[in-house]
Amino acid sequence: MRSWVLVVIALVIGWLFYQTVQPPLLDPKAMSRPVAARGDLAADEQNTIEIFRNAAPSVVYITSIALRRNLFNLNVYEIPQGTGSGFIWDNQGRIVTNFHVISDASRLEVTLADHTTWKAVLVGAAPDRDLAVVQISAPAAKLQPITVGDSTDLLVGQKVFAIGNPFGLDQTLTTGVVSALGREITAVTGRTIHDVIQTDAAINPGNSGGPLLDSAGRLIGVNTAIYSPSGASSGIGFAVPVGEVNRVVPQIISQGKVIRPGLGITLANRRLTEGLGLDGILILKVQPGSSAAKAGLRGTTQVRDGLVLGDIILTVNGKKIADYNAFRDEIERYEVGQSVLLTLLRDETTVEVHVTLEAMQ
Repeated sequence: MRSWVLVVIALVIGWLFYQTVQPPLLDPKAMSRPVAARGDLAADEQNTIEIFRNAAPSVVYITSIALRRNLFNLNVYEIPQGTGSGFIWDNQGRIVTNFHVISDASRLEVTLADHTTWKAVLVGAAPDRDLAVVQISAPAAKLQPITVGDSTDLLVGQKVFAIGNPFGLDQTLTTGVVSALGREITAVTGRTIHDVIQTDAAINPGNSGGPLLDSAGRLIGVNTAIYSPSGASSGIGFAVPVGEVNRVVPQIISQGKVIRPGLGITLANRRLTEGLGLDGILILKVQPGSSAAKAGLRGTTQVRDGLVLGDIILTVNGKKIADYNAFRDEIERYEVGQSVLLTLLRDETTVEVHVTLEAMQ
């Protein structure tokens, strides 16, 4: 009995000793550091935040869906084929995006900033400009059209902002500057898109079709391509300028396509022109009643002894023209109804003729 008493006494003495030598327990709150006041955000930070808040509701997420046939039972099923971005053009539900985002889709879905998803139908496209318009039936209260700006007065070095859905991560903001102006890229059709904006704002797969904004939050371009061996952003992105968008999109909405300016002529291909040793583009045919016919342009005619060559186009408004693509690119810089000055080689004599551009189907 005495031994148990001694054990208890020893335990009590040990506990009392432990309490005297152990440091007191610290309150975790007492260990935390005081929080320094943040102060106001920098002016450029506030501007960036404001730009995103105002523009993000106008940016949409586009999913293209393709039909596939099961190899075993031949049933047709749908699979997501790709994603991209776009932006609300007007309160009728029209959405602007890249043509390559929707080109192979059997069905399209558009997800708005509030995460509601709507079926979309194709209004029309301009493949040569990598632009397309789709439409959804969302109520006007859900639609916030983007603010349209100007791309003619851009300067290298000014800030730009891209909003899109890279890798499916919706409503992503990246920032950068205008890296260069007047670039050229190739559309999916092989045609050249001129006066493209180059930017170092990070643009990745899924950003295609999204807006490029200036520091006033205005649309200045449509993000359309990146230069990257790996397929991810390497600091070189390209955007179709808003001037081209503002010219093309109304035509797509009203006509379903772009109305091309033309002269009403048929031109020889480069191989034939070079084979004949000509420096320019040979006119093969002039359509009766066309603006070219009214201006007196001459086509090539066949006679018993061979060919009587028509007019050879050397320049358009002073710009030397080497082939059909260069001719079409130069003509499409102008609007239907405008006049262009052609320098022609006719019967070994150089002549100049003004021709009014007409709408071509």
